[in-house]
Amino acid sequence: MNLRAAGMRARSPWRTLGAMASSPLLAPLAASVREVLSGRADGQSEIARAIARPAGAPGWFTPGDAIWTVHGSVATFVGGIRSLYLQALHPLALAGVDRHSSYREDPFGRLQRTGAFIAATTFGSADLAQQTVDAVRQMHTRVQGTASDGRAYSAQDPRLLEWVHIALVDSMLSAYLHLGRDGAIDPDAYVADMAVVGRRMGVVDPPESQDELAETFAGFLPELKVDDLVLRTHDFVTDAPLPIMLRPGYRVLARAAWATQPAWALELLGSNPRLGALDIAAADMALRVVRLALVASPARLAGEARLAGGGDSEQTA
Repeated sequence: MNLRAAGMRARSPWRTLGAMASSPLLAPLAASVREVLSGRADGQSEIARAIARPAGAPGWFTPGDAIWTVHGSVATFVGGIRSLYLQALHPLALAGVDRHSSYREDPFGRLQRTGAFIAATTFGSADLAQQTVDAVRQMHTRVQGTASDGRAYSAQDPRLLEWVHIALVDSMLSAYLHLGRDGAIDPDAYVADMAVVGRRMGVVDPPESQDELAETFAGFLPELKVDDLVLRTHDFVTDAPLPIMLRPGYRVLARAAWATQPAWALELLGSNPRLGALDIAAADMALRVVRLALVASPARLAGEARLAGGGDSEQTA
C-alpha cells in the first residue's frame, strides 16, 4: 500500500499555505469539498436546515461540550478516514460493510450519511438526534448474514456496535488531539459525550474515559485480523474516487490517518510509518487551507443559531 512507504519533502510549507489562502483557487476548492459532503454543487444541506429547527429547542449537547468542539472541526476529515481503517480490522464488522454497503458504487453517499448522522446527533435538537438514531437502527435490521468463515454477523449485535463505536470515538479524538485547532478539550469528556450517542445506538456500557476506551480496545484484540479483504478495503479508502482537485489533499489526510492509528493496529498491519510526523504536519497545513476555504462548520452554526432562538436561515455544507 502506498501509505506504508509514504513520504514527503518539506518545501517552504508556511509560504505555500499563505499563498493558497489568498488564491482564487480557494473558491473552487470549497465548492468541491461541499459537493462531496452535501451531495450538491452549491453545498445546500438539508441536514443543516433540520439542525436549525425548531428555534430554541435543546439538543443532547451544547456548544460548551467537548463533542461540539471536536465535531465542528475540520480534523474530523482525518478522523473519518482513520475510523474506516480501524473498523475494517474486525472481520464481522467488515463483512457487514462489504456485503450490505454501497460504498464502492456510491462512496460519497455513504460519507454524506455518516456526516449527517454525526451532525444531527451532535448539533441537532433532541428530537432530530433521536429520529436520526432510530433511522440508522432500523436500517441495521437489514444488515445480517454469514461471514466467509461461517460465523453469523448482524449490525444489531451489541458487540459489533461497540467495535464500530470505539473505532469512531478513538479516531475522532486522535484526529482532534493531533490536528484540532478550535480550542482545548477534555479528552475524557469527549469519550463520555460519545457514550451518550453510543447508548442510544444500542452499545452496552460504552467507555466514558480514555482509560476505559483503551481497556475496551484491549478486549477486542483477539478478534481482529488482517486478510486480503482488509487490504483491499484499505486500498479503496486510501485511493477514494474523489474529484481530481481533492485527490492530492485527500492523500495527505489519508497518510496522516494511517500514521496516527494505534501502535497495535500498525503492528497488526505490519506497517511502520517512519515519516509519520511529517505526514501529520502536512495534514495540519492542508486542513488549515480547508478551514480557510470553508470558514466554519455549517452544522455547528445551525445548532448555535437554533439554541440562540434564531430563525431557519440558509445553511451550506
